[in-house]
Amino acid sequence: MAKRRRLEAPGAEELADLEAGFAAKPAPDRIGLGAPIAQIAGEIARVADPLDVEKRVSNARDSVDAEAWRLAQIEGRVITEIVLDAIDLDHIMRDRMVVEASEIEELKTSIRANGLRLPIEVVAIEGGRYGLISGWRRVTALQQMQAEDPEGQYTIKAFVRPPYEAGALYTAMVEENELRAQITPYERGRIAVMSARLGAFVDTEAAIETIFAAASKAKRSKIRSFALVHEELGDMLQFPTDLSERNGLRLAFALREGFGQKLRTALRGSARSGPTYEWALLEPIVSAAEAVERLPDDTHVNRGGRPRKQFTRPLGNTEALANGITMEGVYHEDGYSIRLRGKVVDAEMVDLLMDQLRRLLSPLPVNKLTGSQ
Repeated sequence: MAKRRRLEAPGAEELADLEAGFAAKPAPDRIGLGAPIAQIAGEIARVADPLDVEKRVSNARDSVDAEAWRLAQIEGRVITEIVLDAIDLDHIMRDRMVVEASEIEELKTSIRANGLRLPIEVVAIEGGRYGLISGWRRVTALQQMQAEDPEGQYTIKAFVRPPYEAGALYTAMVEENELRAQITPYERGRIAVMSARLGAFVDTEAAIETIFAAASKAKRSKIRSFALVHEELGDMLQFPTDLSERNGLRLAFALREGFGQKLRTALRGSARSGPTYEWALLEPIVSAAEAVERLPDDTHVNRGGRPRKQFTRPLGNTEALANGITMEGVYHEDGYSIRLRGKVVDAEMVDLLMDQLRRLLSPLPVNKLTGSQ
């Protein structure tokens, strides 16, 4: 029979050793595993000094400021220093066709004396580059200054705007130029036409209504007239920006009256001899259009600035051909058309092309024996 062991209560020394051992080792959790994260957090809490009220308020204010700064950057309200070589001036088609060299020289003199006072506007594009929205003259002036001083490192202050829809880009550009550097009536009409052709708007009418939304109804009507001039004669006119508002409106009237081909024929023989001579070629035809007598019940002619609403959309397949001719497909609400532009395009060429199309699209003769074409 096994001898029973007698249990004895531990002494004072043994109890002290046990207590020291428990203090040195973490207590296991309910499933017998330690909790290292809880231990670390507890140790940090024991050694960390509690922050006073002032410090906690300061930390909270810093957090709010950092969030506001990030939001300002996202919304494009922070001025950033950008090197000139990282800016793409041709990110969108510019509305200004001609900038006088004297304007750039004056701007360079001002920058040398006072620095650049106003930032430009850009949008971030691929490859760490920036597409220019507004500030073309300022960037051009600084680029010329950098070319004159190769040793200098030129940068420019800019607002990096958030990504825009294409239509909003054109609107922002035109608005800036309308306020700072007045663009000509022809340039207004041209940018409306070109932005629609590039796909930023469904058609020219939508471009005018969006880009020039702040303009009066009368001003938008005039822009429509100059847009028509660019659509019909833009490839022929040598000095379009020299057209006065009055002459441009007269020219648009002649186009609506059906004198477009005569106007193109007159321009075909012109050379770069100056805007006065160019208008002298057009003015007799315009006067003839204005002198045409209309019957009282002739209501098909729209004499106002707004053309009959018709949906048209370029198909984006413009192609350069020989002899300076461009060919473009256009979708209309009632079908499709092929538009040809160029100085050598005339009625005879159109007749020849129509004859070729007629032969190409005419049904082939049917073989009576086989029934095949």
